[in-house]
Amino acid sequence: MVRGGAHFSSEELVRVLSHYDVGIVHRVRPLEAGDRRAAKVVVKADRGTFLLKRRPHGADEPARVEFAHVVQRHLTAKAFPVPQLLETSTEGSTLLNLDRHIYELFHFVEGSRYDGSAEATREAGRQLAVFHCDLRDLDAAGAPTEGCFHGDPTIRQNLTKLASEKGTDPARRMQAVAEALLVRYDRSSGRIETLGFDAWKRQVIHGDWHPGNLLFSDHTVLAVVDFDAIRISPAVTDLANGMLQFSIVGGHPNPADWPPHFERDRMFEFLNGYQEITRLGERKRYGLVDLMIETMIAEAVLPVAATGFFSHHSGVDFLQMILRKTRWLRLHRKELRDVMME
Repeated sequence: MVRGGAHFSSEELVRVLSHYDVGIVHRVRPLEAGDRRAAKVVVKADRGTFLLKRRPHGADEPARVEFAHVVQRHLTAKAFPVPQLLETSTEGSTLLNLDRHIYELFHFVEGSRYDGSAEATREAGRQLAVFHCDLRDLDAAGAPTEGCFHGDPTIRQNLTKLASEKGTDPARRMQAVAEALLVRYDRSSGRIETLGFDAWKRQVIHGDWHPGNLLFSDHTVLAVVDFDAIRISPAVTDLANGMLQFSIVGGHPNPADWPPHFERDRMFEFLNGYQEITRLGERKRYGLVDLMIETMIAEAVLPVAATGFFSHHSGVDFLQMILRKTRWLRLHRKELRDVMME
């Protein structure tokens, strides 16, 4: 396992797998992917190969997990590519709650990672639109999570908190970048409000549609994974996040060295793939750049405000990179929007 990542003890594995009818277990290997707080192993047994996951604390409320499973079963019935959940042989449930931990067992899907090609990017956008279409008829009444990155008072509160830091040179740098991001977040949120966001239809969205959560085979999406961020929100917020995730340019270990620009071709391939299935109205297309700015800021600020870091990166360096990239989006808004409006 990755150093510092969550893992299973041998005793825990034996106890958990005893609740499933998988036959004799022949091999167990750790899976180093995704959230390091969530322990994952691949289990090869008589009845197939499976992925066992222990959900991290903070993302393991039973109501949230149960709703995510409702969504996944609904998608499976629609023949959408998601890994199939297994029921326990003891309770007949896809959710195993044991010693204050929640476990899930899936049929393991062997696929390739996103290769950055135009074909895979367009397919990722197209499948997001299919995902949204397949979930339009799902009754989401009582869903435990609503809302999104748009106009979130929590984002503003955390940016204000970071902007109040004083004293040391790093604190002054943080203050400056947080103040600039707060202005940018407020301006983009205001533009989206004028487009009528509050009236846009809500539905179940994925909430974390990025390259690491899709498995491919010959540029075809073989499986969509990780439903921990499932929520109710306008579908266009999922689209804006996907366009961001599939076009962002990094390429260096230190975010201080990341360039400010995005890969325009991938951004537009993703959007065009989505619109092969679902054509967006003018107001939503007009707001995509500002939604991308909002989601960039929202995703970065919460962990930095909580810990001072984004993953293992310096919080101030990471937020300065976010500021550079949101500035690039702002400066190129008109030309990007002109293409999106075609």
